[in-house]
Amino acid sequence: MGLWNNPTGWAALCSGASCPICIHREPLDIVGKLEASWVTMQEAAPIRGYVCLVSQIHAVELHDLPEATATAFMRDARKVSKALATATGAVKLNYEIHGNSLPHLHMHFFPRYRGDLFEGQPINPRLVKTPVYAPDEFQRIRDAFLAALSSNHA
Repeated sequence: MGLWNNPTGWAALCSGASCPICIHREPLDIVGKLEASWVTMQEAAPIRGYVCLVSQIHAVELHDLPEATATAFMRDARKVSKALATATGAVKLNYEIHGNSLPHLHMHFFPRYRGDLFEGQPINPRLVKTPVYAPDEFQRIRDAFLAALSSNHA
């Protein structure tokens, strides 16, 4: 049963009252802070180089952001996109905004590689059963991403 089927619980998440990001005043696994968002990255990822961009203010939908904040969020997304492409050498980046289970605006960045587990189809994180990083690979990719992020002026 989905969270949507509990109207009271869903309303509390959507309002921010029970949003874990709002309660803790930030998301987990932050690696950077940009103009309107936090950048998160975790070793337990569905694909190498996975990054999530999380709005610093609570909004459920992109259109819920004030105009200036929405513009800043998209500038942040461009910066992350460029830095991630540089750091990973991915052949393509996939971008996803859902909010089905956590209705606090966030954007997923999935680098795509030739021969990746999901080649020719969308990413399905539930199918990932083993770590995607070799020893020390996460730190190397994270450091390369952060270096590219700090030097890029998208």
